[in-house]
Amino acid sequence: MSHLLSKKRSLDGTTLTQHVTPQSANWRYVGFEAHQVKAGESVQIQTGTDEVCAVILSGKANASTKSEEWENIGDRMSVFDQKAPYSVYSPAQDEIRITALTDVEVAFCKAPGKGGFQARLITPEQCQYETRGVASNTRHVCNILFGNEPADSLLVCEVITPSGGWSSYPPHKHDTDAAPAETQLEETYYHKIDPPQGFAFQRVYTDDRSIDETMAVEDGDLVMVPEGYHPVGVPHGYQSYYLNVMAGPSRNWIFHNDPDHAWIIERDKQL
Repeated sequence: MSHLLSKKRSLDGTTLTQHVTPQSANWRYVGFEAHQVKAGESVQIQTGTDEVCAVILSGKANASTKSEEWENIGDRMSVFDQKAPYSVYSPAQDEIRITALTDVEVAFCKAPGKGGFQARLITPEQCQYETRGVASNTRHVCNILFGNEPADSLLVCEVITPSGGWSSYPPHKHDTDAAPAETQLEETYYHKIDPPQGFAFQRVYTDDRSIDETMAVEDGDLVMVPEGYHPVGVPHGYQSYYLNVMAGPSRNWIFHNDPDHAWIIERDKQL
């Protein structure tokens, strides 16, 4: 199995299904946890030196930090409802507690924090929802903590790719600290599949092919992208969702398309 693929885990007595740290990923910035929380149960994390964005992927919950509380948040029962999520942002040296009112899936997206922003609720109305691409390259993007909302390091968005389609395509990368041409950002892809017994494919490769991995990803799996291009393809009959978390030396998303495939962008303008 590829070292870039983290399989979903389910351990008795814990809510944790994914756990990636900068140490386990052998990089510097991005951390990620996913939890399945039963109705009436709670999960709490300490932010430490990180800022954290807790995304309510599905279900309804109460949420709190050291200084704030929000009740009955969450407006979708599935990530495929095509509704933006509720999320909670917390700065470093704080905490986030999620108490499930229904069964809840929650993702904790982490990156180094400077304490520059206060804890707050990010509502669906604050997210930016858009459809990009044409034909089999159509995808639906929701910016959760991107240009729509400030943060120290974190960039968080989610993408739905329809059946038989492609996303993060044409292949692009963001692994070089060379703004304004390109920025360096580590990235995780947390995958969900509809129906859940399906799978999708993700390739991660560099120009020199020092990394060249193609992975079959299943519901609840996570792919780490330390560098290189990283397109996703979805088989007929299934649709895919992924939650992206990015962070790097600067909070700017400037990507570079694979020159071999950049021609597709100009072709698509004619469609």
